[in-house]
Amino acid sequence: MVFDAGAGSASASPAAPPPPSGNPFRVILTRRFARQVVTGRWFTVFASLLVMAASGATYIFSSYSGTLKTSLGYDQRTLNTVSFFKDLGANLGVFSGLINEVTPPWVVLAMGASMNLFGYLMVYLAVSGRTARPPPWLVCLYMFVGANSQSFANTGALVTCVKNFPESRGVVIGILKGFVGLSGAIYTQLYLAFYGGHDSQSLILLIAWLPAAVSALFVHTIRYMPYPRRRGGQETSSDPFFCFLYLSIALATLLLVMIVVQQQVTFSRSAYTIAAAPLLILLFLPLGVVTKQEYKIHRERELHAALLPPPTVTVDGGETPHVQLSTDAKKPEQSPPRTSSPPPSSSSCMASFGSCVKTMFRPPARGEDYTILQALVSVDMLVLFVASICGVGGTLTAIDNMGQIGQSLGYPAKSIHTFVSLISIWNYAGRVAAGYASEAVLAKYRVPRPLLLTGVLLLACAGHLLIALGVPQSLYAASVLTGFCFGAQWPLVFAIISEVFGLKYYSTLYNFGGMASPVGSYILNVLVTGRLYDAEAARQASNGGVAAAGVGRDKVCLGVECFKRSFLIITAATVFGALVSLVLVWRTWSFYRGDIYARFRDGVGGEGPDGRLPVDQQPRRPEEESTAVNGRKG
Repeated sequence: MVFDAGAGSASASPAAPPPPSGNPFRVILTRRFARQVVTGRWFTVFASLLVMAASGATYIFSSYSGTLKTSLGYDQRTLNTVSFFKDLGANLGVFSGLINEVTPPWVVLAMGASMNLFGYLMVYLAVSGRTARPPPWLVCLYMFVGANSQSFANTGALVTCVKNFPESRGVVIGILKGFVGLSGAIYTQLYLAFYGGHDSQSLILLIAWLPAAVSALFVHTIRYMPYPRRRGGQETSSDPFFCFLYLSIALATLLLVMIVVQQQVTFSRSAYTIAAAPLLILLFLPLGVVTKQEYKIHRERELHAALLPPPTVTVDGGETPHVQLSTDAKKPEQSPPRTSSPPPSSSSCMASFGSCVKTMFRPPARGEDYTILQALVSVDMLVLFVASICGVGGTLTAIDNMGQIGQSLGYPAKSIHTFVSLISIWNYAGRVAAGYASEAVLAKYRVPRPLLLTGVLLLACAGHLLIALGVPQSLYAASVLTGFCFGAQWPLVFAIISEVFGLKYYSTLYNFGGMASPVGSYILNVLVTGRLYDAEAARQASNGGVAAAGVGRDKVCLGVECFKRSFLIITAATVFGALVSLVLVWRTWSFYRGDIYARFRDGVGGEGPDGRLPVDQQPRRPEEESTAVNGRKG
């Protein structure tokens, strides 16, 4: 016997969706909704935005490099060596990637916070004279440890968000990397508000405690979220990312206005503090976007629950009659098991290294999940790595030496701080533009991302030539071009890695791609720029030019010739990188002409950890769907 549990009377009507509540604050101000927000997918994005905004301390090295150079008595080559270890630490993320493969993100974030505090605090104590002057190798070690925390923060935050939103990875990488780009200008304004801007040593102290505090605050809210099986809902909508974009544009505009005004007007300590208030407000406004989106998710779940068919009551006559409740909803058809064998996991590779070596030269199709060895020995990764060495290495050399470039060309110290802020803002613009624009042209016109990378490398050559030729007042334009091109390269490189080699081992491959930065920095910054600068400074000193007195081995170089040959060489290297990237365009052209995200939209591979519904939407097991009224299962 079967009865309809929803038929309370003969005139009962089918269940209708509940009307929307008149006052959303009745839901938003409840403890249950607050818990939904804090544990939701979108709060992870908000927390990641703040972590990334605090993890770009390596990009303001030129703001305190002069203090580091004079207080420790370094020449330019020694300073560039310290800068190289800073770049090496910031991009040597293989360790954080491997740790992230076997631990939850909070472990990576906690380790990064500890390393940041230790490394930069020790540099601050050395520069301020609170400890004995350490040898250069020890300062390099401190800088490496402090900067390496950036790779831990990037891995814990960015990789988690990319895996939580695999269909929007270009947008995700663009907005998160954009906040890293803005961090230089954010640090500058907070430094002015907290410490007045008169002591660069305090800036080192700020970058020691602030990133550690932010990571510690959000360490338990950034985590992997099971990807919903029901596609197209509010939980994976891309609309909030555009709201984050608009807020970040407002933040960048505010910073740019503050830079221009501070160039024209002399601010007091209290005026800097007041000016920082709207900056902090804009940094926390994305929380409002998260709350609005979680309310939409709450309403969507209510409507989905209301549209479920009513349960039926079945009376089972037997030796022990009992009643069963069941629903008429059809269970989704189980997809047939995939016949292709998955690539060997990291644990199986550890158990059978020989089998992994045999398969490392037989990679799957592009877009499938490569193993780490298959990706590292592939021609695509080699070509991308060489192009990144040339492009990122050149722009990073310009950023790290911007203080000395401005000094050699006769710019005042105030203008040098402006260059750093301009680089930071246009670094943001490049990251956001590359992330969003590449996603748009890929979706609409199937334009390969490697082709956009080629265009960015060619644009960077213009900035290098402006520095090499020393055109009067051209360093402002060079700062804009250098910052934009440096920022634009990273979202393109990281998105290409995720699309060509898959997401299974993205934590490790993402950090391997970042290794191109310190390699290029060492070649172009230490071996080329540092040597040529010191040689020109020594020549000027021997000819009766300006030499720093009483500052140890430090020699100051003045004039266009200080960096002319260096940046002509960097321009040639960047052109070579653009030509190499065209090889990757040719190899991946047919791949990008197809639908590279079809597997996520069609639910292919959605089973398992990446294909589950949220906890409150998990499909019930048969024994849970039919529960006996008398307390026993039927």
